Amino acid sequence: MGDKPFLEHCLSEGMDEVLKKLIPLFEERAARYDRSGNISLENLQDLQDVGFLSLALPRSAGGQEISLRTITRIVGQIAQGDPSTALILAMQYLQTAAFAHSSEWSEEVKQELFESVLQEGALINALRVEPELGTPARGGLPATTVSQRGQTWCISGRKIFSTGSTALQWGIVWAKTDEADPKVGPVLVPLDLRGVRIEKSWHQMGMRATGSHTIIFDNVEIPERYLGLLSASASNEGRPTVAIASWHAIVIASLYNGIAVAARNWLINFLHQRVPSNLGASLATLPRFEVLLGEIDALLLSNAGLIDQALQLQEQGMEITILAGLTKHSVTENAILAVGKAVAAIGNPGLSQDNPLERHYRNVLCGRIHTPQGDSALLAAGREALKKQN
Repeated sequence: MGDKPFLEHCLSEGMDEVLKKLIPLFEERAARYDRSGNISLENLQDLQDVGFLSLALPRSAGGQEISLRTITRIVGQIAQGDPSTALILAMQYLQTAAFAHSSEWSEEVKQELFESVLQEGALINALRVEPELGTPARGGLPATTVSQRGQTWCISGRKIFSTGSTALQWGIVWAKTDEADPKVGPVLVPLDLRGVRIEKSWHQMGMRATGSHTIIFDNVEIPERYLGLLSASASNEGRPTVAIASWHAIVIASLYNGIAVAARNWLINFLHQRVPSNLGASLATLPRFEVLLGEIDALLLSNAGLIDQALQLQEQGMEITILAGLTKHSVTENAILAVGKAVAAIGNPGLSQDNPLERHYRNVLCGRIHTPQGDSALLAAGREALKKQN
């Protein structure tokens, strides 16, 4: 954007009006960043300019303390413009909200981080996955190690799939101590410290502009106040708290549903504009495409219902961990099916880089790799269903 009067006008309007202005801008830039594989710093600056990066901060820290429902709505709509930006924003919301409610950090440290988000647009994400271990959601201890050397603490290790890597100012790094009986937990690391470097390892088919590279920590000295770990090790220490795991699953579901909505909207325009000479009318007049849109809309209607049900139960204070996992699994599979139907129906134009549909298809397929993955979500639900009744 860069136009201050325009941005100030956005700020004076409601959230939906701001989103209506941001989404087309992000959509216009998406192909360029997808091809370059770079994070859209333009998009992130726009989000900062309209105050979106700090929305999940507590009100006492200058944020809006937005609800899961609002996070889900924002991320789902931003994903219609650029899902890579939406994923970075989703992690910003989830991690700042979790940080605010965590008992692992002092109020001094919390205020330090909140101030950087509010004033500088600082981005934060949890850095958890490792080359040997994979996702810690399935258990195990990290290789990333924190050690004390006199009055100094140092952290060494590497984290892969670090969404937003080159744009992040803070990392919540899952690590263990170097003791014989190690303690495990999170360490807050400013990513501009000496010894932190980024290895550009993100060469995926989809969600290319998330910049999910490898972050390497080489004897990085950190202040003791940033140590949030020092709890006894256990097989489940790497798993996020129930609340953030459930929120994560629902937000990710909304993101990938947003990609399917964007694909559906593009398809409608394409069918109206495409007028084969032998038909003499647009493809939108053919019954088979009318049926196709009905099938796609049925899948998206199901997704909307699943997401809303999970949100309603969360708002009622119910335990939704298993439901959230099933929601994420079902919504992402429906989204993949919906976009796949669109690609299959229109032939070569659906796979051409001249059209956004092929990008939507590559992006939506990435929904399967987010925690909880399909087998984990189904296993948890099946086990719960088969528990013996007292």
